[in-house]
Amino acid sequence: MDYKVRSISVRYKIDNQKKMGITTVAFWLYVVYQFVPSNIFWPGSFLLFAALWIHASTGMSLRRKTAISTWTQSEDGTIFAKLSVDMTNAQSFINTLRDDKGLKITVTHLVGKAIGLALRKHPGINGRLLFGKFIPNNTVDVCFLVATAGGKNLAPKTIRNIDTKSIEDICTELTNEVGKVRGGKDEEFQKNMALVQMLPTFALSLIGKLIGFVGGDVGIGFAPIGLKARNFGSCMVTNVGVFGVEEAYAPFTPFARTPLLVLLGTVTDKAVVKDGKIVILPIMKIMATMDHRFVDGADGSQVAKTVKELLENPQLLES
Repeated sequence: MDYKVRSISVRYKIDNQKKMGITTVAFWLYVVYQFVPSNIFWPGSFLLFAALWIHASTGMSLRRKTAISTWTQSEDGTIFAKLSVDMTNAQSFINTLRDDKGLKITVTHLVGKAIGLALRKHPGINGRLLFGKFIPNNTVDVCFLVATAGGKNLAPKTIRNIDTKSIEDICTELTNEVGKVRGGKDEEFQKNMALVQMLPTFALSLIGKLIGFVGGDVGIGFAPIGLKARNFGSCMVTNVGVFGVEEAYAPFTPFARTPLLVLLGTVTDKAVVKDGKIVILPIMKIMATMDHRFVDGADGSQVAKTVKELLENPQLLES
C-alpha cells in the first residue's frame, strides 16, 4: 500500500512539473508575441516547437543532455597531471575510523579533506575570475559528483569549509545530501533537473553561460531555480575507481567555473621499488585537470605534494 502511495505521489509530481513547464512556455510565447512581428514570430515558434519535439523524442538522459549543451572545442590552456599514492596507511586509517565511528567512510572522504587542506595551503587555486581579475574565495569548498538514477545523471554536492571539518563530519554531511538526492527530497536539485528536462540543448547552452557567470564568477545565488553561489566550489571530485577504472581524466564543465577537477582511480596492488627492494603495495592513481589561468606546473606540483603527503600520512588529516 505504501509503495502505491509513493508511486502515485511521484507520478503526480512529474505530471505537475510537465503542466508547469507547458504553462511557462505558453506564457513566454504570449509575451514575445506582443513585441515580435508576426512574420518573425510564427517561423520562430515553428522552429522552437520542432526543436522541442526532436529533443523530447530522443530519450536522452539529463546527464547526456547537459554534456551536449556545454560542449565546445577547447581553446584554453589545460594542465593534466597524475599522482600515484601508496594507500597502505590510508586503508588502515579508514578501517579504524569505520570501527570507531560506525560510518561508511571511504577514500573519497579522505581525498576531499586532503584537497581542502591543500587549497588552504596553496590559495592560488581557491578563487574565481571576474572581468579578468582573480578574486580569492573566503571559504574552501569542494564539490563531489554523485551518480543518480542508476548512473544516468550526476548530482553535485558541495561541502563548504571542508578544510575545517573532520572526516566524520564530511562523511555524515555527504551521506545525508546523497540520500536526499536519491530519495527525490532535494528540492534544489529537482528544480535544476526540471529546468534541464524542459529546455532544448541550444537553450541550455545559453542559460548555462548565464548561470556560470552569475553563480560562478560573480558569486550570486538565485533560489527560484535552485542556483547557489559558487555551487561547485574550487574543486570537483569524482571516484571512477568504484567502476573498476584505474585511470581517466575529466573535461571542464564550463558553467561550473571550477579550476580543478580530480578523478580517483581504483586501488590496485602494484609492484613498486621501495628502499631499493621490489614490494607489492596498494596504489591509487589520482588524475587532475587544472585551469592554466589559476595554476602552473610549479604550483600544481606543490598541491600534488601536499595531497600525497596527507594521504600517505592520514593522521595529519585530523591533526
